[in-house]
Amino acid sequence: MSFQENLEKNIWGFAIMVAIVVSIGGIVEIVPLFYLDNVTEKLTKDEDSIRPYTALELEGRDVYIREGCYLCHSQMIRPFRDEKERYGHYSLAAESKYDHPFQWGSKRTGPDLARVGGKYSNEWQFQHLKAPRSLVPESVMPNYAFLDKAVIDDTLTERKMHALKAVGVPYTEQDFKTASAAVHGKTEMEAVVAYLQVLGTMVKFEEGKDYRE
Repeated sequence: MSFQENLEKNIWGFAIMVAIVVSIGGIVEIVPLFYLDNVTEKLTKDEDSIRPYTALELEGRDVYIREGCYLCHSQMIRPFRDEKERYGHYSLAAESKYDHPFQWGSKRTGPDLARVGGKYSNEWQFQHLKAPRSLVPESVMPNYAFLDKAVIDDTLTERKMHALKAVGVPYTEQDFKTASAAVHGKTEMEAVVAYLQVLGTMVKFEEGKDYRE
């Protein structure tokens, strides 16, 4: 009986072999990311503009993830003409370096939100979250009016920041000290809007420059 036939009849042996093969494939894909210089784009003067989320933006991002917004909205603009004309400059890996988890993907029941920051006013965003069809009649997005009554638990914000610092997000002691006060009394609606308004605004793109070089 051949090695393959033995594996096919031995579920544990087959499972172990699959795990080994998948691990090798994962290592081959992931390890180079730690030492290749061209993994992340060089942003020169704009590099310092990419910062960690503020306390309020971070809380908004958590609500965004909790409510499953990523299931209908990706944050990943591809380097194609139609994508650029609709959404703006293609997404750069550097823009997501402080995202845990990142929001890249391909699901677009609704529009991509990678560059939605500043596209609409705060008032528009509030109304759109409360009653999407009042502004976009064809929208299938649920109403999120309840977010305007839900107050953020400010006792958890600093702990979230500490957890993110442990995985490389450069929060400072000052950030930790002011975290609770920054979100105290704020609603989840305010937090989500703060998060949406910062998306895609940290890099000032230079016309004609290819950041993939």
